Amino acid sequence: MRGWDDFRIALSFLTVLPVGRALPCDAPRLARSMALFPAVGLLLGLLLAVSNWALQLILPPLVVAPLVVLLLIRLTGALHLDGVADLADGLAGGRDRDTRLRIMKDSRIGAIGAVALIMVLLLKVVAIYSLPLPLQSATLVLMPAAGRWLQVLLSALCDYARPEGGTAGAFVDNVGEPQALFASVTLLAAALILFGLQGLWLLLGLAALAVFLLRYLERHLGGVTGDALGAATEVAELATLLLVLALHPSL
Repeated sequence: MRGWDDFRIALSFLTVLPVGRALPCDAPRLARSMALFPAVGLLLGLLLAVSNWALQLILPPLVVAPLVVLLLIRLTGALHLDGVADLADGLAGGRDRDTRLRIMKDSRIGAIGAVALIMVLLLKVVAIYSLPLPLQSATLVLMPAAGRWLQVLLSALCDYARPEGGTAGAFVDNVGEPQALFASVTLLAAALILFGLQGLWLLLGLAALAVFLLRYLERHLGGVTGDALGAATEVAELATLLLVLALHPSL
């Protein structure tokens, strides 16, 4: 029952589904639920794959691809897209860590943030449209899981960048190796089931991305914030699509 409650907490935090909001949530419990973030991603991915299949029965693929992206946005309440714009604005406009963090906290979106947001969405749509038909369902299932796995990994390995604290601090300050290990095993199992042993190439690419983002965020922000985790999620989802396209002859 505790595991089911943790899953409901993770689901309610990552989606608009009101399934666990009545459950008591302290910081350690929130952090513990992060172990199940990739599992929530797999559920989201399954909904995307089913919707993609059903919509392609009645609509052309060029129309279906943006609808699939919109469905993911709707299910997650655009939770992570705001982080893309804020992180891009902060990195582009700040010359030091404090300035970057201050810019990221501003609710207004600058030109660089708007461009980053548009490009992420555009690339997602084009990548989904370009997926080979035999790989579409598997890729759409894995994509959200990969994004949420990276959240767990960065939270476990990075410090929280804002000394004054913040919403994401409850996760980052309490999550650790057990959650990161469980999340990684979940993603590994999903990749092997969906792509066979060739799925290891996808995981290798995602691991390289994780190392890069870990070092980049530590260097430029001194750790992670909620915006950084949200942006990392979107980047990992896009990277999964691009990796499948790059590796599809071997997959």
